[in-house]
Amino acid sequence: MRMTHAQRVLLVEATVWLALARVSLLVLPFRTVAAHLGEACAPAVAAGRIGQPGGAPQEVETARAVGWAVRLMADALPFRAVCLQQGVAAKMMLRRRGIPSVLHFGVAPDAAGLNPHAWLDTADARVTGYPVGDRFTELACWY
Repeated sequence: MRMTHAQRVLLVEATVWLALARVSLLVLPFRTVAAHLGEACAPAVAAGRIGQPGGAPQEVETARAVGWAVRLMADALPFRAVCLQQGVAAKMMLRRRGIPSVLHFGVAPDAAGLNPHAWLDTADARVTGYPVGDRFTELACWY
C-alpha cells in the first residue's frame, strides 16, 4: 500500500505514543496517568465539553487519521496495546493538535465478572475503541 509522507509520520508518532502509554500504565499508578489525561468529568457532562457536531472538517479528518494510525500500529506492535493504551495515545496526539477529545472508561458484565473498556471520541469522530456495546456502563471520563 502506498502511503504519503504525512501518513508515515503519523504512524511513527502513534508508535511512540502507544509505547509511552504502555510503559506509563505499567509503571505508574493510574491516578498519576489520569492526572495527565485532562480534567475528569462526569459521563453526562462529556458531550458538552467537546462541543456540538459540525466542527471544522480539517479537525474531523485529523481525528479520523489519528484513530487510523493508532489502531493500525496497535495491531502491528510486538506488545499488546489494548483499548486503554490506544485511547491514551490518541488523546495525546489530538491534544498536540489542539483538538478536544474525551476518553471514556466503562465496564460491562461478562462470564468472568466485569469487562473493562476505554474509548475516545471528539464532537464529530469516533477515534478509538468503537463500537461500544449497549451493555457498557460508563464510569469515568477525561476531557
